[in-house]
Amino acid sequence: MRTDNFFKLIQIDEYSATPKYMQLCDSIIAAIENAKLKKDDPLPSINELSFALDISRDTAEKGYKYLKKRNILVSVPGKGYYIGNTDFKKKIRVFLLFNKLSAHKKIIYDAFVAALGEDAAIDFYIYNNEYAIFKKLIQSKRNDYSHYVIIPHFMEGGEDAYQIINTIPADKLILLDKKIDGIAGNFSAVYENFRQDIYQALNQAKEELSKYHTLKLIFPDKSYYPTEIIDGFKLFCQQYAFTHRIVHDIETEPIGKGEVYINLMEDDLVTLIEKIVSLDFKLGKEVGIISYNETPLKKLLLNGITTISTDFKLMGTMAAEMIKNQISAHREVPFYLTLRASL
Repeated sequence: MRTDNFFKLIQIDEYSATPKYMQLCDSIIAAIENAKLKKDDPLPSINELSFALDISRDTAEKGYKYLKKRNILVSVPGKGYYIGNTDFKKKIRVFLLFNKLSAHKKIIYDAFVAALGEDAAIDFYIYNNEYAIFKKLIQSKRNDYSHYVIIPHFMEGGEDAYQIINTIPADKLILLDKKIDGIAGNFSAVYENFRQDIYQALNQAKEELSKYHTLKLIFPDKSYYPTEIIDGFKLFCQQYAFTHRIVHDIETEPIGKGEVYINLMEDDLVTLIEKIVSLDFKLGKEVGIISYNETPLKKLLLNGITTISTDFKLMGTMAAEMIKNQISAHREVPFYLTLRASL
């Protein structure tokens, strides 16, 4: 194959969160699957790859090393690189779209990638909770994906997100973390039940909460978290006669003894702890904290922060298993309360 024809087969997307060396590998594998590259076809040198694709030499070399490890590519001293094997399992191709890459989203991603294994090509994008970017990425997507795995959380807008998502074939769609109304067809979902989850978690902590008189949910005006969390919070407080309040700005909220704060955003947790420490309140005795989303740091911070959290690792694994085993279903992910000294 002529070198100029080879480079027409390679797609490097600057906006993708997928490492460039994997984009290089996935393009070569896709070309083999489509019979555009055949056994014994020569490939460009690492220097040629680096120059033509405007990628670092290390990136090009890392891509070739990965293909050699999978016995797809062979190198002959003095002659260069060749396609050594075209007889391998057809790859799963996934369009993976996350709202952001936080500590817990990374857990989902790592579990998803590990469970899919090496027979999957993943194009990974992040839209930073911005609906306009979300819409653009889906509208400009390629059509050769076997699956589309999407987390639909938006800071603002998104009321018509279902219309954009409905342009994806339902049998290829997996909604992750959250279900939204209006999605047509036989799509799949691995999701949290936000209203029921917070209600059940607070119910499990009822004995510890009984020493406090007021529960406050910190729910910023600009938040991608679903309002169903507020519904479940209010239901619990009303059922068990807790004074309660929705706090939109923790910066201006006075902290009082006998109050429990439930935070969603990591930045709000930092602000809350700073205020409690400055007032010299005893955490877990005079003031309580419950934080959304388990992270390793919360196990250690101030002798332990109580968390309520879904099983993010299981979420990623379940989505991958649906793809590998061709399962179409809606599955709710378990939600856990972890009691620590902050309550």
